[in-house]
Amino acid sequence: MNTYKTAEIARCVGIHPNTVRLYEELGLIPKTEREPNGYRIFTDFHMEQIKLARTALQVEVLQNGLRKKIIDIIKASAGGDFDKAILLTKSYLYQIKKEHKNAEEAIAIAERLLSGSQAETSSACFTRKETASHLQISMDALRNWEMNGLLMVKRKQNGYRVYTDEDIRRLKIIRSLRCANYSLAAILRMLCALSNDPEANIRDAIDTPRENDDIVSVCDKLLTSLKYAEMNARDMLIHLRKMKEQFKTNPTL
Repeated sequence: MNTYKTAEIARCVGIHPNTVRLYEELGLIPKTEREPNGYRIFTDFHMEQIKLARTALQVEVLQNGLRKKIIDIIKASAGGDFDKAILLTKSYLYQIKKEHKNAEEAIAIAERLLSGSQAETSSACFTRKETASHLQISMDALRNWEMNGLLMVKRKQNGYRVYTDEDIRRLKIIRSLRCANYSLAAILRMLCALSNDPEANIRDAIDTPRENDDIVSVCDKLLTSLKYAEMNARDMLIHLRKMKEQFKTNPTL
């Protein structure tokens, strides 16, 4: 089996040597043997394991324990338990597909609510407490959405907020998208796009951060992130099966 120094393996994989050392500290690759001078000795298994970790961490989907699952996969493989890693990857892939389905369903719900007839609305008004109860959300969530600009609520002369049927419909859209883990920034971006152009494509709007956005998270482009996470999970399965075949005996030798 080939052996490599830290700089060599970093250059082959295309990462900084400090990243290689960090992977070892975090248990994402096995502990290395050392030369008498203290230099680490990496093997072909370390090389393939780092490639697996890079694929796994390329898109970090954080919701519903997915981050922990991906780390568990990497560590299982690092320990040479490829059967466990493959099983965990299949479970991860199944959950990613489920998250993607939820995200698509939320878009469909939003489209259906947006296409509802304005004539069906009434002149009824609701208090914040009544609105939260009706939508089965917390008062804190309602306040948070308002503070982040997703909803501008009218007030009575006494200063109390009142929510109209149109507000309720907008809140149902926000609730559906939040339940599917779209970020507040993505939802606001979509609502602003619709405000400027009622015919705007909400799928494009919610999944495409603006050029002037300072920080873009995975959930700011959820549909794209889940798509690539699914592709990466499939690549991981292929990689793990190859590693299982290649390192049938002690993988670190």
